[in-house]
Amino acid sequence: MSDRVQWRIWLNLEDLVVLIATILAFISSGHSWWLFAAFFFVPDLSMLGFLFGRQVGAISYNIAHSYAGPLILAAYGIIAPEPFVMAPAIIWGAHIAVDRLLGFGLKSTAGFRHTHLGYVGKPKPDAA
Repeated sequence: MSDRVQWRIWLNLEDLVVLIATILAFISSGHSWWLFAAFFFVPDLSMLGFLFGRQVGAISYNIAHSYAGPLILAAYGIIAPEPFVMAPAIIWGAHIAVDRLLGFGLKSTAGFRHTHLGYVGKPKPDAA
């Protein structure tokens, strides 16, 4: 098994653990599942950055799809304590985990389909 395949397996396992942890945290928070559904796709609004070019798009997408954001928000929710901050942090973390399990990694400035997890989708056939 190649190193790349082994890394992918480890990253998938890590993201599965994050997904399970966020679901358990959300269940224990007592918030309604409609809230989960309502906020789950909010991080994908960061894709609008690609309307302003690949560089802006990659930066906005990567900021919204890095675990640092939900962890900082959750830390604030614990320190403050702000119960209404924890639900978005948990949902945000779950979104990132699902995206990565589906193969949608952090974006490269080379284009939307170029991620740290590899190329997403079928490559375009070479022009003859």
